[in-house]
Amino acid sequence: MEEQATRPGDPVVERGGAARRGHLGRIAGAWVLLAGLVGALVPAVTAGSLTGDFSALIRWYALSWVLFGAAVRALRRVPYRQAVFLLLAGAVAVPATGLLAPPATSTDSYRYVWDGRVQAAGISPYAHAPGDPALAGLRDPWLFPTGRACHHPYRYPVHDPDGCTRINRPAVHTIYPPLAEAYFLVVHLLSPEGSRHKPPQAGGALLALATSLALLWALRRSGRAPVLAACWAWCPAVPLEAVNNAHADVLAVLLAVLALAVVARHRAGGGALLGAAIAVKFLPALAVPGALSGLLARRARSAARSSSRGPASGPAREAASRAGAVPVRRRVRDAVAVVGAAALVVGLAYLPYVLATGGGSVLGYLSGYLDEEGYAGSGGGRYALLRLVVPDAAAGPAALAVVAIMALLVLRRGDPGRPWRGALTVTGVAFLAFTPGYPWYALLLVALVALDGRREWLGVPVASTAAYLGVDDGTAAYAVAAAVVLAGAALRAAGGRSQIRSRS
Repeated sequence: MEEQATRPGDPVVERGGAARRGHLGRIAGAWVLLAGLVGALVPAVTAGSLTGDFSALIRWYALSWVLFGAAVRALRRVPYRQAVFLLLAGAVAVPATGLLAPPATSTDSYRYVWDGRVQAAGISPYAHAPGDPALAGLRDPWLFPTGRACHHPYRYPVHDPDGCTRINRPAVHTIYPPLAEAYFLVVHLLSPEGSRHKPPQAGGALLALATSLALLWALRRSGRAPVLAACWAWCPAVPLEAVNNAHADVLAVLLAVLALAVVARHRAGGGALLGAAIAVKFLPALAVPGALSGLLARRARSAARSSSRGPASGPAREAASRAGAVPVRRRVRDAVAVVGAAALVVGLAYLPYVLATGGGSVLGYLSGYLDEEGYAGSGGGRYALLRLVVPDAAAGPAALAVVAIMALLVLRRGDPGRPWRGALTVTGVAFLAFTPGYPWYALLLVALVALDGRREWLGVPVASTAAYLGVDDGTAAYAVAAAVVLAGAALRAAGGRSQIRSRS
């Protein structure tokens, strides 16, 4: 029989045409929102430049977060291939906005440049503070200006009565761990003469893009939607903190993402990557309980078993659980592999600097920093939420106890097939307990959200930015973030219960 040609007025064609038009509309809408996000980030980044007045930056940055949320939501409705292309386009364009101006809200990258220069001269960065006259021969007019150039709110005094420096805390030793220092050296060796602040920013942009690609790989490898990577790739915190302010945290984030992506199947390899992340910034140590999720459970199951849906019937499920049970000996071996590999990498990373420093401290200004930031007491906006319910003197111990309890819960009940979930939970709870005022710390949290998908945790980076820029002392902003997290958890629990009822 000859097949009848379909006429333009046929209802099937109309439905197909409507579907195609709907796809095109959703794609166009996502592009428009992404363009708006990039357009809002440009004035946000260029309005700062360490002038001391962040009002314009705050307005544009707040708008960029609104557009970010709308763009990520729109991306979820775009067909797969177009969504991945759009995601990658944004992963390039969004971080690139951070390259348009000198650092907007932080002077930390100037210390990075200096530490790289000191190491290139064959001197340990832990041996001398930047203001030490012994290093005067390494100074230049950019990092150590004189005269009228010192009349700036972000210039810091040195021994020279006519001079100053862009480097914050010039009288104290560096605080950064060894692989961060190695990164600073590599950036210095690759930097053209006179490039100033630009190489650390370029390095941050490349690492931000590499993290987006690593998230795409990890999400596809675990069978989940790759568009979740947009939670990192398009997040406004990335161009501001990882690129413009060039914080080395982005390197630690990349290594932590890779570690959590492989640790369930390759314990030692994941542990080594996690140790490397800790040797860049100490914060990824909060991901260790996630990497060991479920190892203290009464009947721990393998990652492959726990990540699958399993059989439907009760007896069959119980049999599968017994078949997938992990013996205690193997659990101990897994824990030793992860923790041992991480500790070995951290130790080996510190060793060259310990030898070069000649027995001096390689922890630098760490203890002084903790005191300065209020972690040794109750000041500086730290423990803001806990101080609402416990005495100030008990806030520090209470914060440690909360994080320890959450870590134990992850070790006991966490899913070994999804180590990023436990890592996000422990890290997020630590932020709410300690309420840090530096928003670049939350870059790790942003990446963990992209791995796990619980977007309610993105309120925490917003809260830390509000505290840092003086919008709030941290209490109200972190309280709102905590409320959003609790609301998200309640909605997810309600959704899970409704699915169970619909299946029964």
